[in-house]
Amino acid sequence: MTEVLYTGPIPAERGGELAMGGGRSETSALSGTGGGRGVTTTQNSQRPNACCFCWCCCCSCSWNEEERRRRRRRKRISQDTKMDAIPNCEACTKPSVEEIRLWSQSFEKLMRNPAGRNVFREFLRTEYSEENMLFWLACEDLKQEINKSAVEEKARSIYEDYISILSPKEVSLDAWVREVINRKMQEPTPHTFEDAQLQIYTLMHRDSYPRFLSSNIYKSLTHGGSRTSSES
Repeated sequence: MTEVLYTGPIPAERGGELAMGGGRSETSALSGTGGGRGVTTTQNSQRPNACCFCWCCCCSCSWNEEERRRRRRRKRISQDTKMDAIPNCEACTKPSVEEIRLWSQSFEKLMRNPAGRNVFREFLRTEYSEENMLFWLACEDLKQEINKSAVEEKARSIYEDYISILSPKEVSLDAWVREVINRKMQEPTPHTFEDAQLQIYTLMHRDSYPRFLSSNIYKSLTHGGSRTSSES
């Protein structure tokens, strides 16, 4: 009998080529002008596999990461613990029931209203994703700043609080968005986090907003309840 030898390609071993890109290995040190504090983060040098649709259309990658983060928080925080009052809520007047019902027409109408943002933030807190609203508000505040030193200080504060992987309030962002931020942090401007802010806005719109409209928090308001956190 003639011996037949296999001459085809040899599969790559696990832990070798197939393991590349599995961890965050890239180190990026951010040093700003004016003697600001350095910020160090680690990220992938390779962009993860992209989903089949653009993130702005389906947000599937960000949604999955957000869901995993939310589950981890539920393990750390007892469901039986009473939620504290929301700190640093926006000053606002008490909205009418008619105004509250307008929030269900579009996410934009909700986000344009200070009372709406407070209520939505309260809902996000019950889902352990309040940092999404806090990050969005911080970006809005940064865009109003014109003093260069203040811009640099606020930008680094936002980075440390919401972008750094070491922060407990880290928001879910795609790898390419983080790469853009890391480059822009070399010389921060009021628009350094524009791409990230849009992605988080889209995530809240597609993921959290539909559940908010079905929540007891919102339904109680549409029936004349009062849950707005601050009145003037």
